Amino acid sequence: MTFVSLKELMPEAKKNRYAVGQFNINTFQWVEATLRIAEKEKSPVILASTDRIVDYLGGFKLIAATIKKMVEEMGITVPVVLHLDHGLSVERCKEAVDAGYSSVMYDGSKLSLDENIANTKEVVAYANKQHVSVEAEIGSVGGTEDGITSGIKYAAPNECYRLVEETGVDLLAAALGSVHGVYQGEPKLAFDLMQEISANLNEVPLALHGGSGIPAHQIVKAIEYGHAKINVNTECNQAWVKAVREYVEQHPDSHNIPEIMQTGMHAIEKVVTEKMHLFGSSNKA
Repeated sequence: MTFVSLKELMPEAKKNRYAVGQFNINTFQWVEATLRIAEKEKSPVILASTDRIVDYLGGFKLIAATIKKMVEEMGITVPVVLHLDHGLSVERCKEAVDAGYSSVMYDGSKLSLDENIANTKEVVAYANKQHVSVEAEIGSVGGTEDGITSGIKYAAPNECYRLVEETGVDLLAAALGSVHGVYQGEPKLAFDLMQEISANLNEVPLALHGGSGIPAHQIVKAIEYGHAKINVNTECNQAWVKAVREYVEQHPDSHNIPEIMQTGMHAIEKVVTEKMHLFGSSNKA
């Protein structure tokens, strides 16, 4: 099977008020664990590599080829999106498209609105030729990701509308109070802005970055207000580290690497299962 784009998943998810989870790739074991649960839950799934981890994993071509082969060998039948998260440049987004990614995010949120629009528009034009979906970001999601720390800058509704209208993106990540990494206290999402922006974007869904650690009732409300894609990374990483650390502490003399790694993968599987249930994507494939 080939990867699908967000164009094929997001409109239906927004219309029927559920979200598809994006689960980040930190090693290919993360991919295996996530795919296994997606198939079990009959849920569409988004596998994403952040731009800064691509080279660590061997490059765009190796990632795309390896995951495609894993999908085939594991007998995966549910829709799988291979997504570039936080593409740092127009060129990197094009490279991902050429390598076989089915979706890319261009992150021009730190540029002026005009620059963000111009660059995003170029990515959309290139991606559309290959039927690849494009996500854009506006405002600034706070917290730390891949060693980069930033504060929250809420998205302005009029800028959101202009970005979507002038670029033709398939999905918008509008910064509305979420953060990457670990939250300090309960998140405070701007639901009033969220509702207004989503209503005015009509069929274009929102993407929620920093989905780890947001209370379930806020996730449900965010989905109700137009989020059809929710990113999860930190919770999977925390679960993996906790499980592996506990195993090593309980078996200090063990050097059974497959067993140690399986312990971490099972922890990831538990998180992915819980998120798919919460997002409402189970049995939507």
